[in-house]
Amino acid sequence: MKAACRVKMSRLERPQILVIGELNVDIVATGLRRLPEMGSEILVEDCELTLGSASAIFAVGMAKLGHNVTFVSHVGRDSFGDFCIAALKDSGVSTTNVLRRANEKTGVTIALSGKRDRALVTYPGAVASFNAARINDALLKRHDHLHLTSYYLQQRLQPSFAAILHTAKALGLTTSFDPNSDPTDRWDSKIDTVLSDVDVLFVNDHEATKLTRTRTVKAALRVLGRKVPCVVVKRGARGAMAILGKELFTSAGFRVKAVDTTGAGDSFDAGFMSAYLSKAPLPECLRIGNACGALSAMGIGGTTGQPTATQLQEFLRSNKSVDTN
Repeated sequence: MKAACRVKMSRLERPQILVIGELNVDIVATGLRRLPEMGSEILVEDCELTLGSASAIFAVGMAKLGHNVTFVSHVGRDSFGDFCIAALKDSGVSTTNVLRRANEKTGVTIALSGKRDRALVTYPGAVASFNAARINDALLKRHDHLHLTSYYLQQRLQPSFAAILHTAKALGLTTSFDPNSDPTDRWDSKIDTVLSDVDVLFVNDHEATKLTRTRTVKAALRVLGRKVPCVVVKRGARGAMAILGKELFTSAGFRVKAVDTTGAGDSFDAGFMSAYLSKAPLPECLRIGNACGALSAMGIGGTTGQPTATQLQEFLRSNKSVDTN
């Protein structure tokens, strides 16, 4: 029997999405054949300045799929900050709650992208100082769904994650959370206080096993599934796995010519949540997430390849998922 995505729908036909999180630019170098070494130089096939950050890529992905999205963050009053604001506005994301800070620099991530994987070098800049000072009940009440990400990277916001999610749930919002990787590799158990008010948790293979200190993805799903109603493990070209209640689901990926995997996981999150909030069955949520991730990987940067709702449907009609396990 297909399990329906259990979500409290808003009074609106199209839920209002609130994204609170980091904002930076990505400088994406593609076509690497090997990683650089200190004291040496390598050539790449292409390089682009793009909108970065997991939070912003998710926000743009949701906006392109037709959702009304509000973004809360801050950036420096510099050229990179100008670029971020313009990119969000061009995608239809509300930037009224994005503050400009004259005394800080906008964060930068240098993404070195190969065909199968990537390496990231990040200067946090304003990301590291972003806090919950301007997040209040009035802001939350105007929305129906809250998405948070980059738990380990946002050092000043991190202590407020649990309280923000708890308040959002108390006000009737649904919630999703993608913690991303821990650069310190500590994977502190304090994150459990955050998970208690999360409806949908997104992780990849590495994050799932690190968070649970297990050896297999299935074992990690079982552990996380006891803490969060719906847990999704993103596996790139291999598709995705999820647990809803006690039921496990798998969904194959799509075979595409990947150019850059930067932000593909965040695009997956956007596709999945768009379907989830429309009460689609969980297998369909996974399929749409995989499609959005695949399309994202076909462009340079996290947002270039993200589809509109029409483009997504065209892709799904003309492409079949392929089991690469």
